[in-house]
Amino acid sequence: MTKISAAPKNTPKWESGTWRDKPAKQLPDYPDLGKLEAAEKTLSAMPPLVFAGEARRLKAQLAEVSAGNAFVLQGGDCAESFAEFGANKIRDTFRVLLQMAIIMTYGGTVPIVKMGRVAGQFAKPRSDDKETKNGVTLPSYRGDIINGLEFTEDARIPDPERMVRSYNQSAATLNLLRAFAQGGYADLAKIHNWSLDFVKDSPLGERYEKMAGDIDRALAFMKACGVSGENVPTMRETDFYTCHEALLLPYEQALTRVDSTSGDWYDTSAHFLWIGARTNQTDGAQMEFVRGIKNPIGLKCPPTLDVDTLLRSIDVMNPDNEPGRLSLIARMGAGQVKEKLTPLVKAVKKEGRNVAWICDPMHGNTQVSSTGYKTRKFDNILSEVRDFFAVHNEQGTHAGGVHFEMTGQNVTECVGGAYLVTEEDLSSRYHTACDPRLNANQAMELAFLVADELKAARKG
Repeated sequence: MTKISAAPKNTPKWESGTWRDKPAKQLPDYPDLGKLEAAEKTLSAMPPLVFAGEARRLKAQLAEVSAGNAFVLQGGDCAESFAEFGANKIRDTFRVLLQMAIIMTYGGTVPIVKMGRVAGQFAKPRSDDKETKNGVTLPSYRGDIINGLEFTEDARIPDPERMVRSYNQSAATLNLLRAFAQGGYADLAKIHNWSLDFVKDSPLGERYEKMAGDIDRALAFMKACGVSGENVPTMRETDFYTCHEALLLPYEQALTRVDSTSGDWYDTSAHFLWIGARTNQTDGAQMEFVRGIKNPIGLKCPPTLDVDTLLRSIDVMNPDNEPGRLSLIARMGAGQVKEKLTPLVKAVKKEGRNVAWICDPMHGNTQVSSTGYKTRKFDNILSEVRDFFAVHNEQGTHAGGVHFEMTGQNVTECVGGAYLVTEEDLSSRYHTACDPRLNANQAMELAFLVADELKAARKG
């Protein structure tokens, strides 16, 4: 029998600005508060980027994930930038996510809930407030929504007007994504058109084309039976949601509105928001903010997270134990998954908490290469995903998704993979402003691994 977690008694009243009374981490120190207030006022008058009904639809799909009937694919840039913004970049990231989703759907025979780290993933938490180069110390770069990447005093000053520019870029991105998702680009009949040129001649490209041929034959059979994209919209359209870390709270509050149909508060900056490992304090500002919005939300779970703290966090974030409300995103690091994740999964299962478990195999596997570049070993990423599935198989729970940083560009930022990237290759196409991302070949290889794990889990 499922245990329902009662809402804590005497829970303080929530409003969109009550986070300001809580201790806050990872927020910039804006030197001009008048300028900050003006930017917030501008944003608060802007139209919503997403709609409450879309967030409710995502929540319903995530409830299916928590029940083991669907799987989450959550991917995109480490941090979006102003400099790299463009239609081709958005299209190529969308194409890779479509390819990954079809690989997982076909191999794992399970619906895939697609979320992009896009149209809002601009802010990044940092380990240190300051950065030193050649004896010069400046504030750390915290993402284009806050300050500039250039190592100059002027660029590193937090500028609240960047929030308005981030909103405008997010609006343009969402406009294009909606066109791709609903305008025919996602039609299964165009599955061969999704391949990027630099992937087609790779070992993964050949495997994908073989699978696409199988799907073509299945579609031809279905069309002969009278079933096609012309009369079944889900064959030519797809749901695609946006997500980002709930980090820069002035921006999030400015875009938080009361839904006219339900009377509930929604953060209209994205469909799904998560709390990062550096801001997961149960009495902190970020946790205070997300507890009051009705969007589906997530919590990053690092290896230092203990059972008691996790259960307290669940009480704050999902006091009514609603399916689809809360996703737990485990980021343990290769070699630590079984030891660190198992007690968390066992405790959540024992307490009857309704959550979706998602694996982030990226953030626990970052290291510095011998050539001085921040990178990730692809083998470690695959290892963490395998161990994530193994833990859930052992505990009789559901492996609910993967969360990773990737791009449709032909970058060389993570070492390894079937189309081998070596440490010596890193300097050739290393473009990320923050953390290393998978390229399309590596993303597809990860998708095939997940498809195989899903297939094995269903047989088991």
